[in-house]
Amino acid sequence: MPAETILVVDDERGILLALKGILEDEGYRPVLVEDGESALRRLREQAVDLVLLDIWLPGRDGIAILQEIMQGWPDVPVVMMSGHGSIETAVRTTKLGAYDFIEKPLSLEKTLLVLRHALEERRLARENSELLRQAAAQVEIAGEDPAIRELRRQAALAAAGAGRVLVTGEHGTGKELVARSIHLQSPRRLRPFIEVNCAALPADLVESELFGHERGAFTGAVERRRGKFELADGGTLFFDEIGDMGLRTQGALLRVLEGGSFERVGGSEQLQVDVRVIAATNRRLEELIARGEFREDLYYRLAVVTLHVPPLRERRGDIALLAERFLREFCTRAGQHPKRFEPGALAALAEHSWPGNVRELRNCVERLVIMVPGEEIGADDISLPTTPAPRPARRTADPEGSREGRLRPSLEPPPGSTTARASGPAPSGGPPAECPTSDNPRL
Repeated sequence: MPAETILVVDDERGILLALKGILEDEGYRPVLVEDGESALRRLREQAVDLVLLDIWLPGRDGIAILQEIMQGWPDVPVVMMSGHGSIETAVRTTKLGAYDFIEKPLSLEKTLLVLRHALEERRLARENSELLRQAAAQVEIAGEDPAIRELRRQAALAAAGAGRVLVTGEHGTGKELVARSIHLQSPRRLRPFIEVNCAALPADLVESELFGHERGAFTGAVERRRGKFELADGGTLFFDEIGDMGLRTQGALLRVLEGGSFERVGGSEQLQVDVRVIAATNRRLEELIARGEFREDLYYRLAVVTLHVPPLRERRGDIALLAERFLREFCTRAGQHPKRFEPGALAALAEHSWPGNVRELRNCVERLVIMVPGEEIGADDISLPTTPAPRPARRTADPEGSREGRLRPSLEPPPGSTTARASGPAPSGGPPAECPTSDNPRL
């Protein structure tokens, strides 16, 4: 790793030379200047990892230089030093953005310790920024269809606010992707993103899952446990498939959204959390409300901002783009040479209806990367299931739609059969009526 550059700003030549020797012995690259204007000029000309800045300087003092550094180079840590400092001066510089304040005469051990800690924090901050950038790239809402462009624009606007968001769309369209994209673009991106699968919430433990419980609250509660709301404090809580949530759970959720506080199961302490709620569903909540399966008041609490993710069949122009993207991803992950689609293969993908949407396309491309040995994927390599035709609605007035009507053809003897169909009770004392012989297993 290249040596880290430390800019030392002090008007005392002896201190500059002493610090130069110490920093070089520790493996750093010191740059020495004697006034604030020279320090700002150096910062414009070269990359600097840390600034060691004296308060008393000729011309503009160190505090004025500190303010300008914080405006122009906010990611560069600044350590202040002074031989005439006070507690008030140290507090003021720290409030202005200085990392730390050390007094002269300088202690060698303390100075090096402060510098190491400041540089380590800067490295961690840069690594964290890079991880956030990579995470944002992984949850990018990919596509060039006008509907997807509009969705990206709306998601960015929603991310800047704090309102609750309801994301709608079919299975596999990428609703969770939209939720994560909103979180990573929001001021809460450094805080947790906690997911709740509403369809998998156990009915008897739902309050424990969401709000946590105290030790001994119920059989098996051997220790205190934090719920999803506590885990997401300061961040985002994502309710996936909110339409599958039971009415009892909906009532508990509504109480928290209205009051902003809750109690753990078995506890009495009121807990306050700062959580942004994003919900997603593949069902029409308006229809569920009409049938009494979803609370209308909860719906309006959740749908402050509503975003819809279109199905893949409505944006066929993005199929090739997504397929190529998935192909690069899975080839890289498998350590294989890059593969490519032949034009006929892309045409075959574009013709499919994709009832499973983007998830189905992704699985299809992963399967092709595994199963196609060559570097070219042709149309013959693509085998897609035929989309089942929609089932006709049942006509309840038609006797053929009833159970009796469906069984009637198998109960009736074939034309010309000598087997009589039992139509009533056998005559008294006579032989029982014969039953038809049939291979129908339902008989």
